Amino acid sequence: MATERREGYDALVGRWDETRHREALFDDSHAYFVGVDGSAPIGFVILRQWASAERVTLVKRIAVAAPGQGHRRMLLAATVDRVFVETDAYRLCIGLFPDNHRARRAYEAVGFTAEGISRGSVFFKGVHRDELVMAQLRPEWEDRRRVGHPTART
Repeated sequence: MATERREGYDALVGRWDETRHREALFDDSHAYFVGVDGSAPIGFVILRQWASAERVTLVKRIAVAAPGQGHRRMLLAATVDRVFVETDAYRLCIGLFPDNHRARRAYEAVGFTAEGISRGSVFFKGVHRDELVMAQLRPEWEDRRRVGHPTART
């Protein structure tokens, strides 16, 4: 929770209180992944609809302790691999605010494709905001692994 409480995160990522995190940790529809460097946590990813019957998983949140060091990209690439290796997911999607250019570049670097703007779909801090929807499909992930893309890991 300390990571998502860093300066500026609430404007781009949002934050949950402890009760909401505990609820998500113990329900069957969320999965948490924590990235570490040695023994220090570098960030986390929350997935919604982990192993869903619809075969669609959503990256609900990704937050890193030190932005700009490539941790987001590394953590997301590892998470993408876990989703497609450990579940039957066909689609992995993520939403972000259209002006979050740093996040968009990181997501594109690990295989996500921008699909369009979902107008007013996020109610954030009392305001309806637009969301850029990005996704990666299983066949795209498989193609990236097959050609040995640098961000594709097993």
